[in-house]
Amino acid sequence: MKATKAKPSIETTLWAAADKLRGNMDAAEYKHVALGLIFLKYISDRFDERQEQAEADPEERQLIEDPEVLRDLFIGDNVFWVPESARWGFLKARATSEKPTIGALIDMAMLHLEIENPSLKGVLTKNYARPELDQSKLGEVVNLFSNLTFKDAHHGQDVLGRVYEYFLGQFAIAEGKRGGQFYTAGCVVRLLVEMLQPFKGRVYDPCCGSGGMFVQSERFVEAHNGRRNDVSIFGQESNATTWRLAKMNLAIRGIEANLGPKWADTFHEDLHPGLKADFVLANPPFNDSDWSSKTVLEGKRWAYGVPPAGNANFAWVQHFIHHLAPHGTAGFVLANGSLSSQQSGEGDIRRRIVEADLVDCIVSLPGQLFSTTQIPVCLWFLSRDKSNGLVRDVKLRDRRGETLFIDARTLGSMETRTLKVLTEADIAKVADTYHNWRETGGRYADEAGFCASVTTKDITAQDFVLTPGRYVGTAEAEAEEEPFAERMARLTAELRGQMEEGARVDERIRAALAGVGHGW
Repeated sequence: MKATKAKPSIETTLWAAADKLRGNMDAAEYKHVALGLIFLKYISDRFDERQEQAEADPEERQLIEDPEVLRDLFIGDNVFWVPESARWGFLKARATSEKPTIGALIDMAMLHLEIENPSLKGVLTKNYARPELDQSKLGEVVNLFSNLTFKDAHHGQDVLGRVYEYFLGQFAIAEGKRGGQFYTAGCVVRLLVEMLQPFKGRVYDPCCGSGGMFVQSERFVEAHNGRRNDVSIFGQESNATTWRLAKMNLAIRGIEANLGPKWADTFHEDLHPGLKADFVLANPPFNDSDWSSKTVLEGKRWAYGVPPAGNANFAWVQHFIHHLAPHGTAGFVLANGSLSSQQSGEGDIRRRIVEADLVDCIVSLPGQLFSTTQIPVCLWFLSRDKSNGLVRDVKLRDRRGETLFIDARTLGSMETRTLKVLTEADIAKVADTYHNWRETGGRYADEAGFCASVTTKDITAQDFVLTPGRYVGTAEAEAEEEPFAERMARLTAELRGQMEEGARVDERIRAALAGVGHGW
């Protein structure tokens, strides 16, 4: 029986479509072309679906003749208003037309969308008509996308979210290290969010990239039967195209976020100067050497010491602390060097942060989690007030003078030859350990080789180095169930029996050879 060929997944189809556009373009260019079209297809599908609902409803059907009233109704349901010239059916019908080109029509569609939806102003890509973009191939992509419908029980948001994340991951691989500007490994984001549990309050990411931290925060709240409106989101991004991508990424999920009126560098132009966040979630650029200026180094954020001009690690750490509310908690990714570096005053800054009793937990992560860098990384968790707290109605214990160290380097599974991922079980193991440690009545116990609760005095004795391996020790060897003397006697007897059996076999072979005239 002939095997039935499996139908390509949505991701495979979309990647093939993006591949048509590559030509001589590098990933930095074509990712925005592909993702912009995905966004356009999604909001057009969503608009068509909502219009069908209106036509089927006797009360709403009467409103179709009054576009302004209908527009307000759609927007009230978190559906973008899509004018005729921006609807996918209009573009598909003209995909192979040469006058005007499909690129010019798409550019016009994006412009009209921004006019009708102020929240998208300055966000959408509008350079589809440029000469280097093959218009015939662009038309083929429009036709390919036409075979996909972004619609499900959640109005396509789950489907499109998956597509966005797939593309972001693929483009991060294609772009190499530059991809790290906008993409953080999904399992690392999930671990941060699971450990922090941002159920209610202000969530801040001053280097938000494509907005992955925010998406996971919203998912976490909803997965635990919370209300997404209980979380207020604030972010900032210095890269113009990445800022637009984050705005689109959040818009397709209906997530309201204040990313500032423009893109801007957090250190030179803080767009949320008065913000005091309940949670900081971030993955800042690793070991950034091009971050400072004389004005920035003279700023007021450096309460624990002026960070070195050649490395932004402790500039980010102090920026996070600066924006934390009195009971706020921060969780972020840093290069492992931040745990032990003594260069350019970094050791003194780390010492002061430890002495201020801000360090709640440090986690060492396994290697190969990032497709864009091989730099080994760790997670820092800082708490403004370790004396108490309340998370999801669970009271936190007094942790003053204590820090939890977790060595998770042995966790993770290889997804490809070069990329490792943390499984849901891995994430639960680390997050549960942290929760059990910080919660009143938590069932926490040190585990050799994995976790240890350490006093500030112990950290001081280690010269304020925060590498978990220094504190958790090594895993205990599995106890032998059989005493050594008994096991040795058993193995010796087995060996003696095997040797005797070998001797008997040798004698039978000699006898057999002698029987045919070849004995000795």
